[in-house]
Amino acid sequence: MFKNKVTELLKIEHPIIQAPMAGGITTSELVAAVSNAGGLGMIGAGYMTPLQLKEQIKENRKLSSHSFGVNLFVPTQFHAKENEVKSANQLLNPIREKLNVPPKEHVEIPSFTDALKKFNEQIKVIIDEKVPICSFTFGLPSKALIAELKQHQMVLMGTATSVKEAIVVEESGMDLVVVQGSEAGGHRGGFMNNGHEGLIGLMSLIPQVADSVKIPVIAAGGIMDSRGLMASICLGAQAVQMGTAFLTCMESGAHPVHKDAILNASDDETVVTRSFSGKWARGLVNPFIENMKEHENDLPEFPVQNSLTQDIRKASSSQNNKDFMSLWSGQSPRLAKNQSVANLIKSIISEVEDIKC
Repeated sequence: MFKNKVTELLKIEHPIIQAPMAGGITTSELVAAVSNAGGLGMIGAGYMTPLQLKEQIKENRKLSSHSFGVNLFVPTQFHAKENEVKSANQLLNPIREKLNVPPKEHVEIPSFTDALKKFNEQIKVIIDEKVPICSFTFGLPSKALIAELKQHQMVLMGTATSVKEAIVVEESGMDLVVVQGSEAGGHRGGFMNNGHEGLIGLMSLIPQVADSVKIPVIAAGGIMDSRGLMASICLGAQAVQMGTAFLTCMESGAHPVHKDAILNASDDETVVTRSFSGKWARGLVNPFIENMKEHENDLPEFPVQNSLTQDIRKASSSQNNKDFMSLWSGQSPRLAKNQSVANLIKSIISEVEDIKC
């Protein structure tokens, strides 16, 4: 029913891609289940070590013989001001006290050199393991690297949050562009603005991008069911990328508290914040976000703030305390269900026949 350039390139039956959610959500079970059900499972490797990535690729291949992909964060230069880091750390110490976490006396600032080294090692893994598909978030690799990956017959996807970014993605040599609307949960994947300005809704973004680029468009942001799929296709996309819908599935590695929070959330509970990581991201509002809101513009940029809050997020998770967890979610939580991946994809495809553009 949906055979097109995207399904052909990605070697999938249905034009449904599971968003590559980093941080443990995209378990091998989730990725394989999506691929086995006819969609494209994606490993969210942004925070993985090269060894962890290699192990998950091997695990995934044991569970599925179908097409899958890997998503990587493209490292960009960042500047950590000592006074900014110190000030942010002092704001976090009272929260650590509430969670019985030792205060941070010495702050280890991550370096761009280390991030670049890890990225290059991750690239080596995906080449060595002959990963068929790779997507990129927060930027684009160099043209030389893109050319190298294409020599290995890899299908490449870039992420854009505006028409301007989508054009740059196409010019870079990417095969596909994922257009991320403002409704999307998790981090903003853009790279040409600060992520908070010019938040463009998906239904406005798709046709404008489709009219501006020749490469196929994949729609992302707030899509949960057959209605979202059909609306996206009617507007010019050839596939959809869904995150929150898969996050609450049984095979997802999301914390039970995170899943439960989404399943019980209303449509007006998500906000865009940079309190957790230093990069703008959409999630369910909680006391941590509320407490940090007035300091948001003064916090260090990603990945510095992400490193500062790591112990807080970890302790909050282990204590089943949603007050200080990053509860990433798109703007359609009311449509989320606790179900199997197979059931989610089957229901989307079966309901499509009842929808007319």
